[in-house]
Amino acid sequence: MRRAATTEEMWALGEEVARLLRPGDLVVLSGPLGAGKTTLVQGIAEGLKVRGPITSPTFVISRVHPSLAGGPALVHADAYRLGGALEVDDLDLDASLEDSVTVVEWGEGLVEGLADDRLEITIERGDAGDERLVRLRGVGARWKDMPGSFD
Repeated sequence: MRRAATTEEMWALGEEVARLLRPGDLVVLSGPLGAGKTTLVQGIAEGLKVRGPITSPTFVISRVHPSLAGGPALVHADAYRLGGALEVDDLDLDASLEDSVTVVEWGEGLVEGLADDRLEITIERGDAGDERLVRLRGVGARWKDMPGSFD
């Protein structure tokens, strides 16, 4: 588990996560409203060197941010307003999954079927002010050697 006491620390954690990501990776973000999910994605986007701005896709549902550095695009989706797996299918996230890094906010219980391997990130509010507790959990063979610094 990692702690992020400020927006800047959450952003930096996102940049650190980005160094682990490669085309085909699925990241599932969970946490309450205002937990810092989009801030974490902003850091991931910075680390991946993709075109921004990165904003919450709640009303757009999904955005594609092309790479500015020859790396994978970032597909940033928000499943908050989706009614179930059928609506996730309508987004066609699997169409770009192999070539992109796909990050889905509020995706828990909805997008796991998109890939056998995924990185699950859960953000919880800490006890002190703006502190957030961030737990990363790798699922599948792709993540079996995930660095211990994320435990």
